[in-house]
Amino acid sequence: LSPGAKMGCFTFIKVMMILFNLAIFLGGGTLLGVGIWVTVDGQSFLDIFGAVSSSVLQVVNVSYFLIVIGAILLVIGFLGCCGAQKESKCLLMTFFSVVLIIFIAEIAAAVVALVYTGLAETLLTAVVTPLLREKYGADKSLTHIWNVTMREVNCCGLNNYTDFTDSPWYNEYKTYPASCCNDLQPCNETLAAHSNVSGCFHQILEEIKTNAGVVGGVAAGIAALEIAAMAVSMYLYCKLDQK
Repeated sequence: LSPGAKMGCFTFIKVMMILFNLAIFLGGGTLLGVGIWVTVDGQSFLDIFGAVSSSVLQVVNVSYFLIVIGAILLVIGFLGCCGAQKESKCLLMTFFSVVLIIFIAEIAAAVVALVYTGLAETLLTAVVTPLLREKYGADKSLTHIWNVTMREVNCCGLNNYTDFTDSPWYNEYKTYPASCCNDLQPCNETLAAHSNVSGCFHQILEEIKTNAGVVGGVAAGIAALEIAAMAVSMYLYCKLDQK
């Protein structure tokens, strides 16, 4: 290629890098804003997006998840956009390093999730079960989130109905959530045990296995974007030495 063609290719890739990372930056800002909104006023968020928001993320606190992901995307978008715009080798290398770390972490998390599903269940149980027993029935936002989740996913607690034993709700009403008894009332211990409704962790695992193709496709798409982003940033980094 002639020097002019090489420069044109460099400029095109640089512009695409800027636009791509600008979109990531704006997306990260949006997620961060939604995460803060859910933290401050989770009830109104669930009232608007009740059906949509009952997802895997509700097993943990969705607001913190959105804030963390939004902040990470903001940093990545800023580094990539400014690095390409200012033609800064330092920012481009930092962008490459951050994306590479995230890529490796995702692979490690996928391997752990596949190999150590039991460990993940144990860790979640150690965190979520005490939270349910302490706040279900006392914290309106958490109670509403779990009620929507259990109703939409057709599950009960993280593992089963015993996760709610000694919770504020149980201590006040002496019953379990209606979802634990297939909406039959009164949902006492005998009926909950007889109903044998699956825990949300196991139900979500079944949903993931059922939609393994979609989950795998999304994961492959994200991985391809990350690899492309690293390749482009390294291309710009190397070409800056030749300018």
